[in-house]
Amino acid sequence: MKVKVSHEVPLQLLSQSEEFNDYDYCLPHLLDQFPTYEAYFREAKKKGRYIIMDNSLHELGEAYDTSRLLHWVSELEPNEFIVPDVWENAAISVRNARTWASVELPEGVNKVAVVQGKSYTDFATSYQSYKWFGYKKIAFSYGASWFQECFQHPNPYVAKMMGRLKTINNLYKNNIISDFDKVHLLGCNLPQEFLYYKDFKFIESIDTSNPVMHGLKGIRYSEGGLLHKDKEKIDENFTRKITPKQIEDILYNTRMFRKINNL
Repeated sequence: MKVKVSHEVPLQLLSQSEEFNDYDYCLPHLLDQFPTYEAYFREAKKKGRYIIMDNSLHELGEAYDTSRLLHWVSELEPNEFIVPDVWENAAISVRNARTWASVELPEGVNKVAVVQGKSYTDFATSYQSYKWFGYKKIAFSYGASWFQECFQHPNPYVAKMMGRLKTINNLYKNNIISDFDKVHLLGCNLPQEFLYYKDFKFIESIDTSNPVMHGLKGIRYSEGGLLHKDKEKIDENFTRKITPKQIEDILYNTRMFRKINNL
């Protein structure tokens, strides 16, 4: 299976992003703020581009307003919609997923649930619960504190990168994740992480703004990736004017991202 990759970009690069993105990753709160963003996604839908719509938890600290999420899912009919979850709270995320499992969405919109928690048990029980609820695709975020706890390393970015990998590998070894599952990886701590998933058949898609955010800072990937991470979020830089040099650095990083990870 070819892993689909998408890098979120500032407003200025939306159209150009089609040159390096396999699909479009939509942040719904931005649809209500920027008519140009809305227009892009309406056109992307007309052109038949594959669209995954997030719930904006990472950007806002909590999932976007339910009524607005339902509005935009109805309007854009994305191929996938990530149902609302709660950061590091397994119980409420599972409860939300159970509720959303029965919410009627437009035909062709596939629901995705995000595993949250603070322990391996949380991740295992949540993943199993989502499958029982009927979810055909499940996502893992990149920033859970558990990942750093389960893989000790002096560099916290390496720890979280390897901690997510270790958690997913253990779920696979314990037959909780199967080769026939579909998994989405939300973001990353370090761009080279995805190389280590190449033998997992169940990884279907990735989204990360990492190549873009570091390009905006003038930071180019090395052949081995990075050992640090810029903490700014894409929506905090959404309307900034981008220079030709920054565009050059962003495009370089998007190419290097695929090279490093053999994608």
